[in-house]
Amino acid sequence: MIEQQHVTKIDYLKLHVRDVPDFPKPGIIFKDITPLLSDSVARKLVVDITINHYRDKNIQVIAAIEARGFLFGMLLADAMGLPFVPIRKVGKLPYKKKIEHYDLEYGTSSIEIHEDSITPRSRVLIHDDLLATGGTAKAAGSLVQKVGGIVAGFSFVIDLSFLPGNLNLIEAFGVEPCSILTY
Repeated sequence: MIEQQHVTKIDYLKLHVRDVPDFPKPGIIFKDITPLLSDSVARKLVVDITINHYRDKNIQVIAAIEARGFLFGMLLADAMGLPFVPIRKVGKLPYKKKIEHYDLEYGTSSIEIHEDSITPRSRVLIHDDLLATGGTAKAAGSLVQKVGGIVAGFSFVIDLSFLPGNLNLIEAFGVEPCSILTY
């Protein structure tokens, strides 16, 4: 571990994000959080920073987007003592569900949520690992609303600030996302 008195928490976390060029396609620089996941101090920092941001927001449920969103979503739910709700790719949930279709930079996709996963009027924090254009997060927010929840916030480990995700989510839900690392 690096001496933390000489490194800020954000710098420490950035040391644990790896750039992978040309993934998943040429020209893309993928922000890989696997090194961050392997470091217990870095994982705890992500959870602590997120919890601190949402401490006074009366969050009642943590919903997270498949698959990398599950990694911190479950840790956040455990640390906050809250229910965890998975938002999954189509065909992965076994019970009655709602579906939301959305556009990607290079196609379309769909995600689902169980109809009974959120008590009506519950304040929900939606978590994912990375915010780019906001398409997936926006679809997740729409699903939360379809099952009666209130979108109380969005949290991300990484925000690609050169893309409009932040603005798209503010426009759609009126809440400013919390991202720990910005590139």
